[in-house]
Amino acid sequence: MKVFKSLVLFLVLPLVRGSMVQLKNGGYEDIVIAINPGLPEDSSIITNIQAMVKEASTYLFNATKQRFFFKAVKIIIPLTWQPKPEYLSLKTESYDKADVIVADPFLKHGDDPYTLQYGRCGEKGQYIHFTPNFLLNDRLLKIYGSRGTKVFVHEWAHLRWGVFDEYNNDAPFYVSDNSGNTIVEATRCSANITGKYVVQNCAGDNCIRNCSYDNQTKLYEAGCTFVPDVIQNTPASIMYMQSLASVSTVISF
Repeated sequence: MKVFKSLVLFLVLPLVRGSMVQLKNGGYEDIVIAINPGLPEDSSIITNIQAMVKEASTYLFNATKQRFFFKAVKIIIPLTWQPKPEYLSLKTESYDKADVIVADPFLKHGDDPYTLQYGRCGEKGQYIHFTPNFLLNDRLLKIYGSRGTKVFVHEWAHLRWGVFDEYNNDAPFYVSDNSGNTIVEATRCSANITGKYVVQNCAGDNCIRNCSYDNQTKLYEAGCTFVPDVIQNTPASIMYMQSLASVSTVISF
């Protein structure tokens, strides 16, 4: 089965947010990805968006057990960019209504891809934000994982299904009482993901050491971080850490 149908390019000026995405026979249609009109022209942004979505469609199809895929996506091109014969005129699409925007980073996020979510679990997000550097700099693949198979599908789950990350930067650890053994665990899915508990604290040439246990909080010391092993022997949810090679599922249906 062909799991990706079409990409349509539009040349327009940006014109209030309201997604036009439709789900028909498992295929998501009328997804709008808009490039901020203030960005300088770079055709590689368009090329990498196309590659990302095509790759994401196949991954989503497999990860959801052949339930969903991306069928039709429209890319809004800034009017300041050079026109091309394949560019079409807009109908009702606009930058302000886009499901995905490509724009310069906000200080809070840097190049981190993110989805703006105001609602509760199960409520759709507002939009996905990618920076030009995220789309163009292949060195970031080591940090975030594949743009299509990992990042775009991870953010789409935020946007479309209103799910949240399966990690917690505000509460990165918890006390687990499993089979009578009380231990400190990192917040993650699944709990079988292996890794090291380390803290960065330079002393001479050594800047990384194992975390110490805090008898007051019953957790690890402040600044402790869980670093997953690169090679895992257990499946992981894409909502935990999509860069892990063992990530194989999006969400249970």
